[in-house]
Amino acid sequence: MQQKGKAMEQYFEVLQKNELFEGTDDAELRSMLSCLGYTVRQYPKNDMIWNVGTKTQSFGIVAEGQAQVIREDWFGTRSIIAAIPPGGVFGEAFACAGVERSPVAVRAGADSTVLFLSAEKLLTVCSNACGFHGRLIRRLTRMLARKNIELNRKIEFMSRRTTKEKLEAYLLSEYGRQKNNPFLIALDRAELADYLGVDRSAMSRELSRMKQAGVIDYWKNSFKILDFEKIRKN
Repeated sequence: MQQKGKAMEQYFEVLQKNELFEGTDDAELRSMLSCLGYTVRQYPKNDMIWNVGTKTQSFGIVAEGQAQVIREDWFGTRSIIAAIPPGGVFGEAFACAGVERSPVAVRAGADSTVLFLSAEKLLTVCSNACGFHGRLIRRLTRMLARKNIELNRKIEFMSRRTTKEKLEAYLLSEYGRQKNNPFLIALDRAELADYLGVDRSAMSRELSRMKQAGVIDYWKNSFKILDFEKIRKN
């Protein structure tokens, strides 16, 4: 379902937190969206936003809810590559690189609203010579670089040998990124197991052991590190 005009303005505050539009006022953001062209679609939780093989001329910005980027191997084993929160972007690397078909799937992790922008319109200076195009291209380049860093972050977790080491590395990284203790993670238990590439039951047992040992405490998606020294030694 596509939304225009005032209906889109309810998401301006979220969009202005995205690096592409950061620092813009409502009038400038309205002008940008009008120039770039956009569509807005809504997805119930667990609906597919993209399937593998979807055309990738556009990329998505999550206006509300959550998008989960998913890769499956030949045996059907699913791995969550990333969980995209409100204001986050997905598919920009494929769209900007000219990849015609998406090699990954994207699923709504919650009831979600997604804004889609044309990569071609963003990267091509229009006939109106809008001053913001150059700024958007520079910001998009930085975003792509940061996505590469995030991918390396996941590789760091995956390279750990045991489920415990992967959990410790992930929780320490989230603590350091959010600068809060306790902190919230964006993934439920099944999604976290997919993200780390571990068995869900084994991961749950390891979390329980860590809690009983007084290393961490948790309630649903809220985690608190209680003993940094024990994790450091490991």
